[in-house]
Amino acid sequence: MALTNMAPRRARRLPAEWEPQRAILLTWPHQDTDWAPRLREVEQLYIELARRITRRQGLILVCWDQPHLEHVRRSLGSAGVRLDSVQLAIAPSNDTWARDHGPISVLDEGGRPRVIDFRFNGWGGKFAAELDDGITGELLRTGTLDTGAWESSPLVLEGGAIDSDGLGTLLAVRRTIQDPLRNPGWQSKDIEQEIRARLGTRRILWLDQGQLAGDDTDGHIDTLARFCSPQSICHATAHPRAKAAEAASLNAMIEELRALRDLDGRPYRLVALPAPAPVFDDDGEPLPAGYANFLLINGALLLPTYDDPADDLATELLAAEFPGRDVERLDCRELIRQGGSLHCISMQLPAASPPPTSR
Repeated sequence: MALTNMAPRRARRLPAEWEPQRAILLTWPHQDTDWAPRLREVEQLYIELARRITRRQGLILVCWDQPHLEHVRRSLGSAGVRLDSVQLAIAPSNDTWARDHGPISVLDEGGRPRVIDFRFNGWGGKFAAELDDGITGELLRTGTLDTGAWESSPLVLEGGAIDSDGLGTLLAVRRTIQDPLRNPGWQSKDIEQEIRARLGTRRILWLDQGQLAGDDTDGHIDTLARFCSPQSICHATAHPRAKAAEAASLNAMIEELRALRDLDGRPYRLVALPAPAPVFDDDGEPLPAGYANFLLINGALLLPTYDDPADDLATELLAAEFPGRDVERLDCRELIRQGGSLHCISMQLPAASPPPTSR
């Protein structure tokens, strides 16, 4: 069945992640992903994440096939997860980075969600992604996303590459979108025009610096800097033991952030997040552990931690930035083995909501 939707575009905006959410989407690990050698261990993290999410909102889980779906259902049930808040779906996947292969949702002028199905090509062809690229389309085809409004875009745009203040401003690292391996033949002006049209963006704040060692995404913004409000941005910093190249890149990014202005023309209030001590894989290669990859859900901020003294300071700083939310910590040492953390494996689906006036 071919997917078609010819509805005209109307006014829209990309909500901030602190706005009300209907559900979180996760793609569950399976034996044919890179998680296979430690599948049991990483599934325990997914189960705990599912428990935290379903206490507060809905959860959509993408499974490989029917036997895998039944396995996931049994695992959640045995762990006491609220199954009445879980929707299980089937769509084959190459991997589990739902932030980048999942749907990006905007709200129309009436506050109704609309799904945008952007392309995904494994961060410029670094990894196989043909199955991942089809997940959003399959979820739309089967009605899993439960939306009557959607459209597709030929642009490769990963959810981890953009961060929204909810008022029309996007923060992004230029090379993760304006990339000939992701979007060959696209000129910068054409990319900006497509983003503005699809997401209702008023302006894009481009960064050219910032890179964590071991990051396969070329510097996704969700590893580096995130809006905490329309007036404030938290950002990664270099650990004293970081390699010189990483420290120089992050310090140059901070200078770029200092030069940015909010919608009222004022400098953003910047919140410097600490860095955990460098983390390495079994081969001694660096992994991009950090605290900017937190996940916002209704009423809570889920913070990746690494059994590091900096965990406490990161908790304190982000609790102050998001008053009224619980900061819940999840040990992500198992998750970071594959180069990502909580935000990378998840995608929020916003609830219908009128335009905000502030955070």
